[in-house]
Amino acid sequence: MANERNVPRWLRIGIPVVLVLVWLVGGAIGGPYFGKVDEVAINDRSAFLPSSADATQVNDRLSEFLGDDSIPALVVASGDGKLTEEQLTELGDLAAGLADIDAVAGEVSPAVPSEDGEAVQIFVPLDAEADVADAVTGLREHLAEQAPDGIETWVTGPAGFSADLVEGFLGIDGLLLGVALIAVFIILVIVYRSPLLPVLVLLTSVFALCVALLTVWWLAKAGVVVLNGQVQGILFILVIGAATDYALLYVARFRESLASGQRRWEATMSAWRGAFEPILASGGTVIAGLLCLLLSDLATNRALGPIASIGIVFAMLSALTFLPALLALTGRAAFWPFAPKPDSIGIPDDFTKPVKGVWPRQARFVSRHPRAVWIVSTLVLLVACFGVTQLKADGVPSSDLVLGESQARDGQAELAEHFPGGSGSPVYVIVPEDELAEGVEVLLDNDGIDSVAAASEDSPNGQAAVEVTGGEAVFTAMGPPGTPAPAPTVSEGDVLLIATLTDTADSIAAEDVVRELRTDLEDALGSGVLVGGETATDIDTNDTSIRDRTLIIPIILLVILVILILLLRSLLAPVLLIGTVILSFGSALGVSALVFNGIFDFPGADPAVPLYGFVFLVALGIDYNIFLMTRVREESLTHGTRQGILRGLVATGGVITSAGLVLAATFAALGVIPILFLAQLAFIVAFGVLLDTFIVRSLLVPALSYDIGRAIWWPSKLWRNDIGPRKVVAGAEPAPEVDDAPGVTAAGDARTTRRSLRRR
Repeated sequence: MANERNVPRWLRIGIPVVLVLVWLVGGAIGGPYFGKVDEVAINDRSAFLPSSADATQVNDRLSEFLGDDSIPALVVASGDGKLTEEQLTELGDLAAGLADIDAVAGEVSPAVPSEDGEAVQIFVPLDAEADVADAVTGLREHLAEQAPDGIETWVTGPAGFSADLVEGFLGIDGLLLGVALIAVFIILVIVYRSPLLPVLVLLTSVFALCVALLTVWWLAKAGVVVLNGQVQGILFILVIGAATDYALLYVARFRESLASGQRRWEATMSAWRGAFEPILASGGTVIAGLLCLLLSDLATNRALGPIASIGIVFAMLSALTFLPALLALTGRAAFWPFAPKPDSIGIPDDFTKPVKGVWPRQARFVSRHPRAVWIVSTLVLLVACFGVTQLKADGVPSSDLVLGESQARDGQAELAEHFPGGSGSPVYVIVPEDELAEGVEVLLDNDGIDSVAAASEDSPNGQAAVEVTGGEAVFTAMGPPGTPAPAPTVSEGDVLLIATLTDTADSIAAEDVVRELRTDLEDALGSGVLVGGETATDIDTNDTSIRDRTLIIPIILLVILVILILLLRSLLAPVLLIGTVILSFGSALGVSALVFNGIFDFPGADPAVPLYGFVFLVALGIDYNIFLMTRVREESLTHGTRQGILRGLVATGGVITSAGLVLAATFAALGVIPILFLAQLAFIVAFGVLLDTFIVRSLLVPALSYDIGRAIWWPSKLWRNDIGPRKVVAGAEPAPEVDDAPGVTAAGDARTTRRSLRRR
């Protein structure tokens, strides 16, 4: 142990001061980057698809056929009943004037009336280089000011939905962080009953986030990682939650050291040694699980792995350097007005007798009924797992990604009432020029396609309607009789066909049509045909997510199992711990499915939701088992396995429960962002963490371990060998070991001095 008298005073003060200054500088540099994330963020779903996906290849080639890169916006306008000639004229003038808006790139279509005469649609190409949210906002404001009296307008289509999605993420920098930090602060004040300690813990989390964000921002700027609003929100919550958890573990060790009578520097070194291994193991486990996401084909998943891992690294560094430095400078004052007192930790020596305190009582309860406790806990969790069968995680319409109000969603509904549902979000098909007619026939033969056109630079609106007559493609000219028919634009021997769906582009029916088209086109023309567009992007994204989920989840389990084996030096304990966490995840997912369907009435879930939930629940859930079992192993070396389990439960009960509440609160804060994916992830992880905290870690794992006894450490030395000296009275025969007896005591009294105690 580091004796305070052997360390010069200038070092005892200088080292903490230097560490604090380093973190202050890092936080000061990284803090301003909270307002600059949108400069490097990308929210286009097609940008996250693998380069091999059809939708990606089509998207990369669209500019060859349609001219400059643009994002299509669709303006829908309608009034009360059929539009008058005067209104149609005014809407035509309105469409012509849209070309003067700065963000508009290319030709704006004329106002196209619906067959029922009650609405018009206008196709507006927006500059892909412009900020889509600002461009759509400007377009909406212009329409609101210039629309004729009695006419209501909406901006929908890909640009409209992207803008609504970006707007949904706007609260990440302020609202999300504010809610998370306030929730954590309230919990810490209740737990520690101190005004200063919660501030020190929050500083640890906030400065870790500042430095992590600084690092991630520059990596995204350099194109090393892809950052979007979804990854950004998860990064913020993960760093705050993880850094606070690690800080709580260090605080618990520091408090124990002070309570044992150690002075400030001695307590700092003792706490650091005690917290280093579990924090490193916990963070390493989370990082290993997150880095498994690099195996994903989706860029957003691959980005989350290293980005979140960077956050965990700085969370660990902050908890092992910044917080120890702060507590080394403040000492007992950090806990004011309830400074630690000798023996305030309160771990009983004898659990066979009545004890005081929540966790000693919990430990005594587990020791008296271990088998009943773990069997009942397991059955309860298994029942909850049956809800997984009700989980609908095969994708949701893009119109449902934003919770609450969405003008794009309302506009799409209005569009579907008067026009083909797929207007504004067509299916793009790239076919060889010499097979153009065959491709058009396949498209028109499908009942899900309303009309087909070809990209044509000769046409005023960039498209030429096409049909097949006598086996030849015939293009329809726009304009007065005698106007030459436009020719399709040809690039590298290919032509772009533009097919309008009868159903809305993000519907299940539209997805079925696109899947049919891919099969029919391949059968008719071979594998060289590419099908893209918004619907195809959704299909490829969902299919890739399901593939990732199937591949990555088993790999994460295997990686974490290996880490636990190395950490606990056992085979049985890691397998059981992995099993309990899987059971907890299944229960959380089952209950979540019932809540999503029966209470929130969500339309479904993205296929990535179970994967993300698994990554965070298994990686973070195993944290608490690591905190518990590393302490149990430490206590078992001195007191025997069963006594070590009870002592470990008491020693870690408060800190792990506090950490669980903090982590659940931080992830629950994701629910304030009106994005379906984040709301679902928030509930799954928050509920799952609470299950881990109050059932798995507090009841199931201790009871199961206690019932198994020292075999839990098989095949390590802790299982094979007697641990610690025997206490034998001279002349007395050694008694059988008592580690397998319920309520085994740590120290013998007058009635046990004639028995030898063997410790495991």
